[in-house]
Amino acid sequence: MQINRNRLSRNLEELAKIGKIAETGVCRLAHSKEDRQAVMVVKSWMEEAGLTTLIDSFGNLIGRLEGREKEMPILILGSHIDSQPYGGRFDGTVGALGAIEVIHTMKENGIVPNRTIEVICFSDEEGCRFNKGVFGVRALTGMLEDGELERKDKNGMTRREALKEFGVEPDLSESPTYQKGDIAAFLELHIEQGPVLEAQGKPVGIVSGISGPIWLTVTLEGFAGHAGSVPMNLRQDAVVGASEIIRRFDELVKREGAETTVGTVGSLQVFPNSRNIIAEKVEFTVDLRDIDLERRTTIENQLYQIIEETSSTYNFEHEIKEDTRSEPRYCDEWIKEIMKEEGEKLKLEAPVLMSGPFHDALFMSCISDYGMIFVRCEKGISHNPLEFADMDDIEKGVQLMYQTALRISYPNKEGFFESDKSVY
Repeated sequence: MQINRNRLSRNLEELAKIGKIAETGVCRLAHSKEDRQAVMVVKSWMEEAGLTTLIDSFGNLIGRLEGREKEMPILILGSHIDSQPYGGRFDGTVGALGAIEVIHTMKENGIVPNRTIEVICFSDEEGCRFNKGVFGVRALTGMLEDGELERKDKNGMTRREALKEFGVEPDLSESPTYQKGDIAAFLELHIEQGPVLEAQGKPVGIVSGISGPIWLTVTLEGFAGHAGSVPMNLRQDAVVGASEIIRRFDELVKREGAETTVGTVGSLQVFPNSRNIIAEKVEFTVDLRDIDLERRTTIENQLYQIIEETSSTYNFEHEIKEDTRSEPRYCDEWIKEIMKEEGEKLKLEAPVLMSGPFHDALFMSCISDYGMIFVRCEKGISHNPLEFADMDDIEKGVQLMYQTALRISYPNKEGFFESDKSVY
């Protein structure tokens, strides 16, 4: 039984119109009016597919298809539909709408799964608005931190205020929604956001694991002065110090890291930000990721040493604030084996590869077994309006998710998973 490619393509195109920027980009920031509009449209598609829906107090959109065996741990499919401020049409949405298409195909073929299936569009996966992402999934899994609802965006609006404007009343007592044992498996389909599949000439890949990210915010405070009168050897120039740390950090990651190690400084704020005033304060972000936890820790500690040395040299006050810390998480073997078997039936020759970007699956893995499917994207471009995935590849990925979901939805009495094609 094949998914409906035309319906999926049409829905992807319709969703891309909400928050559209330039010719092919989107801007749907978490809890914004564009995010709300997108959630309501996708909610209607869930209901067309036969799902009962709700929007929880954290902005997650959840659709539910009841299974025959109510006591069985459930299967969850999903991803996100919020975007970066300068984002593409496929990041998150392919997995979210692909999951709905899986359920729609089941409905059209009269399939009622043994176990209940839920489809979730997780709230604020991207994290760009409040500098703290994967908010919705962390709420569902009981992993929110103190002060989450009071975090502010660049306009001074708190997340609590933004959620109310979005249309929900945030309620921390609703977290967690799920406990260990509630969920049999979580499946997420996503564009690769990297060049490996394209380099190998493969449309679809099976994910082995997700690199663990560390997000830091570093603040350096020197002393402001007149750009024309303070001698160079007497300056406490925060921009110069930040530049030195960033350069040395880049060299460190290249020298000590492996192919799976990446380090990025993506945001930098300068005060007072005037051309003829020596910068007094600089705040910049650090994003460090690796699938190897020991190697990541070694590089992290060396970065702290670089910050200490530079602050001492320039006589800075400095602060390091940790925004996110997650360990690498490996996909579960039994799910990867099902994906491999179903991929062979589809003649996909799907390679196994790791994920550098983190996803909602990283946090679902803390309470559930999980698996991921990657779809090839052109030149590995993502978080950019030029992001592109071919519909042929998307169809293959969603078909693999459909067949994997069917296998997991029909366990036999011994707890193993049926390979009998009759359930398809």
